[in-house]
Amino acid sequence: MPDSTAQRTAAGTAYQCYGPDSAPAVLMIHGLGLARDTWDSHIAAYTDAYRVITYDLHWHGDSSSPSTVPSLTQFSEQILELLDTLAIDQAALVGFSLGGMINRRFALDYPERVSTLAILNSPHERGDAAQKLVEERAAQSEAGGPGANLDTTIARWLTREFIEQHPDSIAAIRQRVLSNNAKTYAQCRMVLAAGVTELIRPAVPVNKPTLVMTCEHDSGSTPAMSHAIASEIPGAQTIIVPTLQHLGLIEQPSLFTDPIRSFLDQQLG
Repeated sequence: MPDSTAQRTAAGTAYQCYGPDSAPAVLMIHGLGLARDTWDSHIAAYTDAYRVITYDLHWHGDSSSPSTVPSLTQFSEQILELLDTLAIDQAALVGFSLGGMINRRFALDYPERVSTLAILNSPHERGDAAQKLVEERAAQSEAGGPGANLDTTIARWLTREFIEQHPDSIAAIRQRVLSNNAKTYAQCRMVLAAGVTELIRPAVPVNKPTLVMTCEHDSGSTPAMSHAIASEIPGAQTIIVPTLQHLGLIEQPSLFTDPIRSFLDQQLG
């Protein structure tokens, strides 16, 4: 059921704003199959000093589902329309997983609209064989729908201890993923799989203050990938969060909010 508290842009992006309207803007971009509630446990860490905007990607949550095929360019244009709607000249973009690809694409497309980047648990160069495999799996995913192998996926995202001790959180994650349309979920999964190739060693590199983070045991967005992303952005910092997996930012939010807040304060304060 759509969230009645969300506002919507003319193009159908569902969003919510928190914190002072006059403060520096921080836009938070969720990952594949999730929605803006990914950030619920993060928002309070920033709103004393920043204007935080959370939103649902097209084809996710309460946002519209355009008739076009998803692409990083379309997700980048979605951000542009949202910032224009809110009359925000520049924003810090915090992107998780697919969101960390989208904020890189946006920084390449519209660098004048970006103040800083935080790229969290996001993939990068996989190697030819691994890249081919992940694209093949994405292409095959429509038949099984978002629920295919979901238990295996959750075990890859979160530690066993968290899964056992937080059944309500796991149920909410499952419900969120299962709420996605099978066809568009598969198409967005292909963006996650294939879109990364357009971000590797771009002709004109991203040149914004950047923090790159992932977790020690994130098998799809590895520490090596985070170091590689950072190596292509002048002056970028890298933090590897020990022990956790892909959804470490949900399992232990403060391990992300503390360094991101410190980074934003250094760059924007």
